[in-house]
Amino acid sequence: MKAGKFVVLVVEDDPKLLASLTEYLTKKKYLVRGASDGQQALDLYFSDNHEIDLVLLDIMLPGMDGMQLLRAIREYSNVPVIITTARESEEDQLEGLSSGADNYITKPFRLRVLEAHMEAVLKRTAIATKKLSSGLLEIDLEGQEIRANGEVVDATPKEFALLVYFIQNKNKVLTRETILDAVWGFDYNGDIRTVDTIVKQIRRKIGPECSYIHSVYGIGYCFKEG
Repeated sequence: MKAGKFVVLVVEDDPKLLASLTEYLTKKKYLVRGASDGQQALDLYFSDNHEIDLVLLDIMLPGMDGMQLLRAIREYSNVPVIITTARESEEDQLEGLSSGADNYITKPFRLRVLEAHMEAVLKRTAIATKKLSSGLLEIDLEGQEIRANGEVVDATPKEFALLVYFIQNKNKVLTRETILDAVWGFDYNGDIRTVDTIVKQIRRKIGPECSYIHSVYGIGYCFKEG
């Protein structure tokens, strides 16, 4: 598995461990973003959320702890998250996994073992996310192609990203603010009605047979079949 394409956000408040992880993963051809507290990690994530492929997350952080950070990320994204922590109780592990973590590794750990866990999670995620489908919609993530009722849809990159986000969050009521942050980025300063414009374009292009994007009055949208 080639690691050179992957961007990893390492969240760790121990400066020596953060430096060691950064050095090791960089040598292994990962691109590393480092954060030493929860708020810094959240800011980094949202400034670069479309590029980050994996988060290594310590739980015991100053300010916003790792569990709070994990839940905040999960409101917007299914990016793979591996918890790295000294907490090894069954309750802590269950809390981490139930909050949306993909894996849980207790400290101390060997860097080669951590790397193997990372590769396994990234490989599993890549296999699971090559294609998406819902009703009469099919999306090829590798080929960046949308098919509606068997016909190829000519979509812009932003339309593609928004439709993918809707399908990945099927049956959830999403506010315009949530959609804007997730698809346009946390630091986007444009008009919130941009979401409405892109939704209108998507509805027109996928046609009435695929009318899965439902307006929720005063809130935003919900993608659901039927």
